[in-house]
Amino acid sequence: MAPLQVIGAGFGRTGTDSLREALDILGYNTHHMICFFENENLDFKSFEEALRNSEAIDWDKSYDGFDAAVDWPTCTFYKELIVKYPDAKVLLTVRTPESWYASVCKTIAPMSQRCKEIKSERSKEVLDMAIKVALGGILADEEKMKDEKLVQKLFTDHIEEVKRHVPSDRLLVMELGEGWGRLCQFLGKEVPKVPYPHNNATASFQDRVSKYYE
Repeated sequence: MAPLQVIGAGFGRTGTDSLREALDILGYNTHHMICFFENENLDFKSFEEALRNSEAIDWDKSYDGFDAAVDWPTCTFYKELIVKYPDAKVLLTVRTPESWYASVCKTIAPMSQRCKEIKSERSKEVLDMAIKVALGGILADEEKMKDEKLVQKLFTDHIEEVKRHVPSDRLLVMELGEGWGRLCQFLGKEVPKVPYPHNNATASFQDRVSKYYE
């Protein structure tokens, strides 16, 4: 189904799972980090390889079956992807750095720091890839994650970099929980007759990942 029509440049914990469902409602098939855990046939190793040599990656193969992609690892490689897919539109999901940091510290950081406790070997390998492509491994470093200013700066620097790098006519900056309006207008879609999804709150994330541990 590649090439990608929609590329999500926003970090995880900015409403990317809700955006994934929203895009699916609009008719896309959307790639998200959670897909690796739900579908054992999905390629995850190419994204780790892309950290070493992104030019060697067959992105069509990596995103085979998808025409939209959000969350990590996609947001790490948005620069390469907007070149590969010049007609794709880019969504940058944002929230305050303080609320994002608080969410990360209650969800993906603890999960990353407990990587060795995961039962499934494949899930452990997927999480190891995720740790490497998301914030350069900091998520798994408990001491570095305590440096609130450092971690928040990574977040805000990424947002500003995306705004500078992506042409304005290809970019929509979406606030957390914003809803259908501007998204549908940007993508040229009718507003669905269902509420905009609100998925993966902290409690539901913690419940979802608990099954991966002993």
